[in-house]
Amino acid sequence: MNKVRFGIIGIGNMGTSHARDLVQDIKGAELTAVCDHNPERLKWAKEHLPDTVQLFDNTESLFASQAMDAVMIATPHYDHPTLAVQAFESGYHVLIEKPAGVYTKAVRAMNEAAVKAGKQFGIMYNQRTNPLYAKLRDLVLSGELGTIRRTNWIITDWYRSQSYYNSGGWRATWAGEGGGVLLNQDPHQLDLWQWTIGMMPTRVRAFCHFGKYRNIEVEDDVTAYVEYENGATGLFVTTTGEAPGTNRFELTGDNGKIVVEDGKLTFWRLRVPESQFNAEYTGGFGQPECWKCDIPVSGGSGTQHQGILQNFTNALLHGEPLLAPGEEGIHGLTLSNAMHLSAWTEDWVDLPLNEDLFYEKLQEKINTSVFRKENGAGGVLDVKGTY
Repeated sequence: MNKVRFGIIGIGNMGTSHARDLVQDIKGAELTAVCDHNPERLKWAKEHLPDTVQLFDNTESLFASQAMDAVMIATPHYDHPTLAVQAFESGYHVLIEKPAGVYTKAVRAMNEAAVKAGKQFGIMYNQRTNPLYAKLRDLVLSGELGTIRRTNWIITDWYRSQSYYNSGGWRATWAGEGGGVLLNQDPHQLDLWQWTIGMMPTRVRAFCHFGKYRNIEVEDDVTAYVEYENGATGLFVTTTGEAPGTNRFELTGDNGKIVVEDGKLTFWRLRVPESQFNAEYTGGFGQPECWKCDIPVSGGSGTQHQGILQNFTNALLHGEPLLAPGEEGIHGLTLSNAMHLSAWTEDWVDLPLNEDLFYEKLQEKINTSVFRKENGAGGVLDVKGTY
């Protein structure tokens, strides 16, 4: 092919943004179809997208149309795996929005369908395009930081008002969204947490507060502690109810400490590894000589959503490696599933995750829910400037 034809399923907040990007900015790509069950969104598409874009009100007709080469799935979370499997079985390449799904059991089936189909499979982990995290990953995986000892991420600048939650009936419910801050706001950080250090924890203990700051039934405040196979520990703190918030990712290794904060990457580098200093030093009080290094990072916040769309297009046209393979979406979701399960059972959760137990507990939350919230007018929110 000399051009990739895209179809988008779901033209709400993110789907609308992706549609505009495909029409205006992505080289080698063409938007040829959109699908949404909401007549108002199809009306918007007819009025604002090129006349050549075909409109569908159901996925069966879309998949049967052969109007595209690749499908972009931008629906509520539960539908991501189901629609992806259908798209693979219909012969299409697939790019999904984050998160990969709500529970890993369904995502694992999606990954297996991708392998069976032999099609390209990507996920919209646009923060992987951010030069800050790309440089951090390089420093860690190249061994510059040494053996990881501790990871701390405080990500509390995800402020969301009650009006945000009221904008859609599915938002912040177990049945509609499957979770709160961990499923909606934090998938990028949960992905980057494991992607930048190249390892997953072996067990998790989390404390979640449900509806602590807002009239919702899912978590809006989380503190999680994790342990890694090499003895390292980690902490993940997040909420949507604090202002002003903090976004600080700190990693400590044998060779010093790296901090990502305020768009900067700072490396406090030890002149000799801490373990070597400890073995050789005999002076009592003292510590290794440390140099503060401001690591140069260029490129702003990266190409973000457009970068993932362009990379996916290039993968189909030119064989470019995917920056965010869809199969890797299960890693971050495993972390959030483990945090939920730990909070629900008030106990440690070992990884690999007991996927059947998590699914069972999630269904209990859905089936016993008596929560009702006042819905707002709905419509499409402005997502410019968000992740």
